[in-house]
Order: sequence, then C-alpha cells, then structure tokens
Amino acid sequence: MNLILEFIAIFSAGLFCGAAIYINLVEHPARLSCGTVLAITEFAPSYKRATVMQVFLAVISFLSSLIAWILHSNIYWLIGGILIVLVIPFTIIAILPTNKKLIDSSLDMDSEYAKNLLTRWGRLHAVRSILSLLSFIIFLCALIWPGADVVMRQPG
Repeated sequence: MNLILEFIAIFSAGLFCGAAIYINLVEHPARLSCGTVLAITEFAPSYKRATVMQVFLAVISFLSSLIAWILHSNIYWLIGGILIVLVIPFTIIAILPTNKKLIDSSLDMDSEYAKNLLTRWGRLHAVRSILSLLSFIIFLCALIWPGADVVMRQPG
C-alpha cells in the first residue's frame, strides 16, 4: 500500500513541478515576448485552467505522502508533502493579489504597471517552482534511500 501511495505522491509532485518549471522557463517568457497587451489577454484563460490542475496535483501529492508517512514511510514523505502543499497558501497569500490585478478589466493592458505586474508574477511563480522541485527531489531521495529516516518511530 505504501509503495502505491509513494508512487502517487511522486507522480503528482513531478507533474506539478514539471508544469511549474515549464511555465517559468517557457510559457511566461514567451507570453512576455509577445507584448504586454497580448500577455495580459492570454494570462486570464491560462490562469483559470492552471489553477484547477495545480490545486488537484498539490492536494493529491500531499494527501498520498501524508498517508504513506502515517503508514510508516519515513519522515521525508511528510516533509515533501508539506513542501508541495505549501504552494497553496503561498499562492493565496502572495500570488492571488497579483493575479486579481492582472485579470481586472479596468487594468490598462498597455501600461508600465501591467508589465511590472507580469514581471512580479513571474518571480512569485518561481517560488512555486522551487517548492515543488524540492518536494519532488525529497520524494525521490526518500524512495532511493528508504532507511534514511532520522526520526525513530515507536511500533504501533
């Protein structure tokens, strides 16, 4: 059972991480290269689609790693799960205000302010990429070195 849960945690964290890094290294720079107006226009539908996928992947990864840890996988499954689920409150607290400004219909899409919002969004999104990458790496290490648990557990 733990192996299945660990696989689900790694798989969903890997998908999240890959998507997040792709956005930072490919999609967002390409969006910006098309000009601010087009970048803002494309942002709203992209953001709406990505939200559903990313929340689902983060929650699935966290829950499967948490259950695996409860069922006696090592502490690194819990640590990796916490890192991946941290993207949700980080997004709500740090990124959502910028998202709301970017999709606000009163935003002058050709303004320097709009361009600065897009740049800020890219930097904030990089934090999500880093958190998910750390989670993915921790999960892989926990899979490769299952006996590396630094916290001794009591049976039962």
